[in-house]
Amino acid sequence: MQIAREISIGSVRIGGNQPLVLIAGPCVIESEHHAMLTAERLAEIAANAKVPFVFKASYDKANRSSEQSYRGPGLSEGLRILKKIKERFGIPILTDIHEASQAAAVAAVADVLQIPAFLSRQTDLLVAAGKTGRVVNLKKGQFLSPWEMANAVEKVAKTGNENIFLTERGASFGYQNLVVDMRSFPIMRKTGCPVVFDVTHSVQLPGGAGKSSGGQPEFIEPLARAGAAVGVDGIFLEVHENPVKALSDGTNALPLAELPALLGKLKQIAALVRGWSVQ
Repeated sequence: MQIAREISIGSVRIGGNQPLVLIAGPCVIESEHHAMLTAERLAEIAANAKVPFVFKASYDKANRSSEQSYRGPGLSEGLRILKKIKERFGIPILTDIHEASQAAAVAAVADVLQIPAFLSRQTDLLVAAGKTGRVVNLKKGQFLSPWEMANAVEKVAKTGNENIFLTERGASFGYQNLVVDMRSFPIMRKTGCPVVFDVTHSVQLPGGAGKSSGGQPEFIEPLARAGAAVGVDGIFLEVHENPVKALSDGTNALPLAELPALLGKLKQIAALVRGWSVQ
């Protein structure tokens, strides 16, 4: 793949020929205590592996399968918790925005404003995110081809903000199934933006459990290895110490205890691929 431009996410550099970046955390903030413990453990794992790390968690899951599902603590409380994590552990923060009106408040805390896949074509939302000057993560809609993401990039870039990266999370394939086309990574790199692979959402079975999504977590490792071999700039993983008890997306989360071993493998693959690019 062509090399993407480098951008800064707080103290983390992504793109160029920088090392593989880990973006990880629980799907949603379940409680302050849980989020703090998870962030602390993830920071330790990433530091031990010498892998640059960005913490991810949502304050609101606005697109849950059922209105009965847990959505999160909400904007104000969620941002308070994310700010505390950022200050306590000195790590960059990524979280979603769902409405243009949320952009400024979230930008005051988060280093990355993430546009959810379902909203990846919402012009007002993309423009509002771009105008904050923060890094914007555009998740590719399950209904979009990879080359269509150039249009989303243009919407943000026209605000004068080119701190953008793109994230693949699978494409809809029939009912309640997603597939990952590895061609999407070099195609999206043609925008000049770093590309990230959201592995855990790619093994999701949307709505597969009726009132919630199912998942196939046994495919997390092989897909993550494949993404690292393609040469992605970052790996995005939702993790939980006990996925069975997770309040959101537990069926496709990586057990936290399995992360150190997986990171070790991905780091080796990524280093090999990056070595080829400088020869």
